Amino acid sequence: MAQTRPAPAAPQPAKIDRNGVLILIRSTMLALDQANKTGNYTVFRELGAPGFQSNTDAKLAELFANQRRDNLDFSGVAVLDPQLTLLPEIDANGMMRMAGFFPSVPLQVNFDLLYAPVNGQWRLFGISVNVGQSGPAAPVSQAPAAAPAPSPIKPQPAKPAPKL
Repeated sequence: MAQTRPAPAAPQPAKIDRNGVLILIRSTMLALDQANKTGNYTVFRELGAPGFQSNTDAKLAELFANQRRDNLDFSGVAVLDPQLTLLPEIDANGMMRMAGFFPSVPLQVNFDLLYAPVNGQWRLFGISVNVGQSGPAAPVSQAPAAAPAPSPIKPQPAKPAPKL
């Protein structure tokens, strides 16, 4: 007789207020911004949970090399309000995850953050940050009715206007 595994518990809403969410997101993003600007990931790594600290400074520098190369500046997160696409939730392992974006122009900053509880505090365990197009793009030209609309994530090259 085969045993069935119990289904993993569905994520539960996290018991954290708006200010706590803002502090976690902004402090994480600003620490990453400073690490990227200096090329020194020691403090960023040390602020994380023990599982995050298993990354070496060199590994973190490698992971964020493209952001440094592109001179991405995340300092605007200090004054912009994040828009959450995934409200803070606690997974079956007791980790808190939240995701969203900062509606900056011309590119918005997208984030997906995972925190572990360490001595009564939420500490960074996982992070994904990238930039994307800020909001949906206006169509560049009239498209035939049967043509699919361009994805707002992948900007389409502009088509020249017809000559009159």
